[in-house]
Amino acid sequence: MARFSSEDQATLQAMLRQLFQSVKEKITGAPSLECAEDILLHLEETDENFHNYEFVKYLRQHIGNTLGSMIEEEMEKWTSHQNQSEESGYATVVQHVTKRTQESKEYKEMMHSLKNIMMVVVESMINKFEEDEIQNQERQKKIRKDKSNSYCTDNCSDSDSSFNQSYKFCPGKLQLILDQLDPGQSKEVRYEALQTLCSAPPSDVLNCENWTTLCEKLTMSLSDPDPVFSDRILKFYAQTFTLSPLHMTKEIYTSLAKYLELRFLSRESHILTLSAGIDITNPNVIQLLKKVRLLNEYQREAPSFWIRHSEKYMEEIVESTLSLLSVKRDQSHLVSQKILDPVYFLALVDTKAVWFKKWMHAYYSRTVVLRLLEKKYKSLITTAVQQCVQYFELCENMKPDEILGHSKHCGNKQKTFYYSGKELQYIYFIHSLCLLGRLLIYTQGRKLFPIKLKNREDSISLTDLLVLFTQLIYYSPSCPKMTSAGHFENYSPVSMVTEVLRVLCDQKECAIECLCNNTVVEALLQPIRNLMKGAKAASNCSETALIHIADVLARIASIEEGLNLLLYGENMNSSEEKSSTGAHVIAQFSKRLLDENISIFSGSEMLPVVKGAFISACRQIYGTCEGLQVLIPYSLHESIAEAWKKTSLLSERIPTPVEGSDSFSLVSQESQIIMAWEENLLDDLLNFAATPKGLLLLQRTGAINECVTFMFNRYAKKLQVSRHEKFGYEVLVTQVASTAAGAVALQSSGFINALITELWANLECGRDDIIVTHPRSTPVDPIDRSCQKSFLTLVNLLSYPAVYELVGNQELPNKAEYSLREVPMCVINIIDRLIILNSEAKIRSLFNYEQSHIFGLRLLSVICCDLDTLLLLEAQYQVSKILLNAQEENILENSESHRNFIIDGLSVERNHVLVRINLIGGPRERCLPPRILEKGDDPYPWPMFSSYPLPNCYLTEVPRNADLKQDNDLGKLLLCLKMSDKQTEWIENCRRQFCKMMKAKPDVISGGALVELLEKFVLHLSESPSECYFPSVEYTATDVNVKNESLSSVQQLGIKMTVRYGKFLNLLKDGAENDLTWVLKHCVRFLKQQQALVKSSLHILLSYSGHDWFVSSLFLIMLGDKEKTFRFLQQFSRLLTSAFLWLPRLHISRYLPVDTVESGIHPVYFCTSHYVEMLLKAEVPLVFSAFHMSACAPSQICLQWITQCFWNYLDWIEICHYIATCVFLGADYQVYICIAIFKHLQEDILQHTQTQDLQVFLKEEALHGFRVSDYFEYMEILEQNYRSVLLREMRTIRVQST
Repeated sequence: MARFSSEDQATLQAMLRQLFQSVKEKITGAPSLECAEDILLHLEETDENFHNYEFVKYLRQHIGNTLGSMIEEEMEKWTSHQNQSEESGYATVVQHVTKRTQESKEYKEMMHSLKNIMMVVVESMINKFEEDEIQNQERQKKIRKDKSNSYCTDNCSDSDSSFNQSYKFCPGKLQLILDQLDPGQSKEVRYEALQTLCSAPPSDVLNCENWTTLCEKLTMSLSDPDPVFSDRILKFYAQTFTLSPLHMTKEIYTSLAKYLELRFLSRESHILTLSAGIDITNPNVIQLLKKVRLLNEYQREAPSFWIRHSEKYMEEIVESTLSLLSVKRDQSHLVSQKILDPVYFLALVDTKAVWFKKWMHAYYSRTVVLRLLEKKYKSLITTAVQQCVQYFELCENMKPDEILGHSKHCGNKQKTFYYSGKELQYIYFIHSLCLLGRLLIYTQGRKLFPIKLKNREDSISLTDLLVLFTQLIYYSPSCPKMTSAGHFENYSPVSMVTEVLRVLCDQKECAIECLCNNTVVEALLQPIRNLMKGAKAASNCSETALIHIADVLARIASIEEGLNLLLYGENMNSSEEKSSTGAHVIAQFSKRLLDENISIFSGSEMLPVVKGAFISACRQIYGTCEGLQVLIPYSLHESIAEAWKKTSLLSERIPTPVEGSDSFSLVSQESQIIMAWEENLLDDLLNFAATPKGLLLLQRTGAINECVTFMFNRYAKKLQVSRHEKFGYEVLVTQVASTAAGAVALQSSGFINALITELWANLECGRDDIIVTHPRSTPVDPIDRSCQKSFLTLVNLLSYPAVYELVGNQELPNKAEYSLREVPMCVINIIDRLIILNSEAKIRSLFNYEQSHIFGLRLLSVICCDLDTLLLLEAQYQVSKILLNAQEENILENSESHRNFIIDGLSVERNHVLVRINLIGGPRERCLPPRILEKGDDPYPWPMFSSYPLPNCYLTEVPRNADLKQDNDLGKLLLCLKMSDKQTEWIENCRRQFCKMMKAKPDVISGGALVELLEKFVLHLSESPSECYFPSVEYTATDVNVKNESLSSVQQLGIKMTVRYGKFLNLLKDGAENDLTWVLKHCVRFLKQQQALVKSSLHILLSYSGHDWFVSSLFLIMLGDKEKTFRFLQQFSRLLTSAFLWLPRLHISRYLPVDTVESGIHPVYFCTSHYVEMLLKAEVPLVFSAFHMSACAPSQICLQWITQCFWNYLDWIEICHYIATCVFLGADYQVYICIAIFKHLQEDILQHTQTQDLQVFLKEEALHGFRVSDYFEYMEILEQNYRSVLLREMRTIRVQST
């Protein structure tokens, strides 16, 4: 280092300069010198490039050359010394060697030498910096004295040094620029001043005292005729918007807006008029458009940051904008001499008023905008409305071809550089339309109406404006084909108006106030009414306009209030003809389109699209219970099915295209159009399955298999259901699975197979070709979250009709060996592999035995809540016996006399299932053991068992009902039954007394009193022709005749279950089993006389597949008296109520239409359950929404409740009251009771919707706390509101005699 030459010094200076340049930002950002030193000292920790700096490399090399040998010697000494010691380590070595090195002579000499060298280098760099600074100041002085003839360029620089590229922008400098910007100065001087201003730091410019004066000077300079100078000012404005503080940008923006406002108010020679149009190659126009565009760009960006500042800041920007757009000159001339206002130019650069959309988005800015519009600038809204009115009048009075031309250019890429007056009017109209559409979304915006227009006596109300919009759809010109270029369609008046209406429909509150009124809907329906009358809808109405009208109608129908308006009109109780409401008009028009009964569109390529659009509107209506009720008379399902069949035949006839031939593309395009139309029709048919009665109509068309296959294909591809459907296909699957034919369709489509495959992949294992990248997480819940959705879908799927159709009369595989990769394919396989694990082979085939078996047991627990399903599985597979054997194997034998059950997840689950399937009773009649363990010494106090009977702790004591015949009110009711002078008055009197008893003393109506009441009341009704719905049937069979009648194994098990329950309730005695068998056999023979011959592949139609729970209930009510029971049933069978309480009564009955019988759907489903869903939506809307969100159908739950007469859901006394209420008050009370139950369960239903187990809750849990008598007053209100409709529809189930 002694030979330190000038070259070495220069090299070190370059190294230091590189280091300083790299850490410049860190050092300059330090608040003090001490902090800067600290940053340098810790640079190795904070800078990832530290070891790549040349100066660091130089130091490392110098240290290595000077101290390297000494460090190695010290390490060798330390190592040899530590070999004799026990303690050693890397940290100890480093500490020792570092200490010895720092104390050495060599280290001290090296540090002294480095300091001397670095002092020389640093001093030289400081001197060089001072010389550069002096030279820089001299250059600046020279520039001020000798003004050049040319202005400086952007990239001029005095030195390469970074220290010389910034300076303080002092007040004197700004004053100099102000003087130089004076119009009296030469062009070059003004250019240079402006260039200097653009290169100055924005903060320095803003902090100068002359900033306000500068703004004024710049505003004056904007009108400079020199385009180059004007462009430079705009460049400064743009730079200010981008880089400056918000306070500065606000002042710049307001100054630009003020300049434009003054410019449009001035009487300049080049003022533009509407009649002359705009030539955008004109320099003056170019300059004006640049300024407007700059203003608009800031308008779009400002909302993203102005919330961080005071409201005053934002209010100044908003007010300056609205003031500019509200500029109006004296327009006393003709329209042709109209002067163009600022809004025309803003519309040219922002046709769709995006700036207004952004300003209205946030409440913070929207409040200010609406307040200013209301108080000071309402004229802006007035002119926008005026523009829409003028355009509509233009469309009314001119031919389509005349106005089509100037509506094309907005989206035309090859547009010329000239806009005519008509084109400008159209652009302004689009801007006004978008502005008004955004304004109407908000409540305060709608409050600005009505608007008073010039030259009009009446004000324009909100409804008037919406009517105007709807009329624009069919009066405005539109693209002849929907397949036209997107640019053209985006700006066509039809699509623009429709888009505005769509946005309004998406906001429920806005849609209700704006669109859900009769005037607007009538305006939408007017062209449809005219078309059906044979006249053309409007002068310019086209297929495209009709498609947009149908789209808006569909969106209105998707809103509850809009649907009611279409169905019933504004006055639901008016005497106006019902067929004139919107739903009827849409249905009639759709049917005529499907039947091709409208000649005006015959042969049109757009006809299928028009049909699809209107059927989509109908679908929003018939997809609801109340909507379907209105549209049933039009038989749309038949028309759609017929159209589908025709289209299906057409698709089969299309020849296979040969690649390379001339007709290849033509045939392929035609095939795609037909296939799309066919799928559209299938989707329309499928949506009938959204309601129980709609599902019946769908099955009558014979297209259910194709519809379900279509649904599964879309489900498998994860395609959207439709633009209006909110919860996907799950609700449809639940509805379809509630019927036997639907379950078969789901099976044949592959849906069940796919569901089970997906379940097995989550529960056990997937396909062999799936690569496992990480181990499966260990489940912590009985049913893992990955399997929860599949579990709920299976619960929805396995209703009793589905179980019987898919499992009935089928044996389990029970293979000797199962492959580990063998995936179940159907429901019977799931039962075999997950529920009935009766062999070691089945257990060994499961990777997750305990988890999978618990899943199966949970599924068994839910599906066995349907007593018919329980009896079927017990009859076919002896489920309880297998579970008992499994419990037996789970016993730990400590000694010969002491046996303990091993308590684990499976044994606890089996114990719960065994108690559930063996005990019958309501919420207060049986105790079900929990599925979870308790804390403490005895985690599971409930006794387990491996054989029947059950331990007594699961049974509750039922008090014997006392004979209450001596009650005074009951005596009055019994007295009423003996007086029958006037039949009608007598019936009403009896019903009145019954209601009084149910409200005051419901417990009196039980036991022998209930028997006498039912017997006498039904006897009187059956003798009254007006009360009889079914004809009398002569029954002459004797005991000998019915002795050979055989009962199914399900019915035999049902008899045992009934007798067991009856004895538990102290209602039956020994011998009751034979008596009930006698009753059921006579009922089978009695009903066979009234059955029709049916040929069907459905197993459920061969014979009644379930147990007769109504007869069993009646047998218990009659206290086991078989003669009384059967006599009562014969009399009761003539009443309408029997059709809905006694389900076997109408099984394949000749009283039902043939297509209804062949569908296998019972009236309880398509009538009672249908109206439960309809009333539930109106009476308990939160519960109805919860069902849809949970993909659960109320109809399926009600069908299960009603089929088994609420056994296991209500206590016996409530079951008696349910039957008595329906018998005394009418079949419609069956609906009201179900609604009352859902109302009672509302809180629980909402809670279980959140926990995503609503289906499980409703099927497993008893109806705790529900008493029929508690809801009598509520049900009477329902009767007043709905009885006329319900009884009328219930009476239509029977085939009409001719």
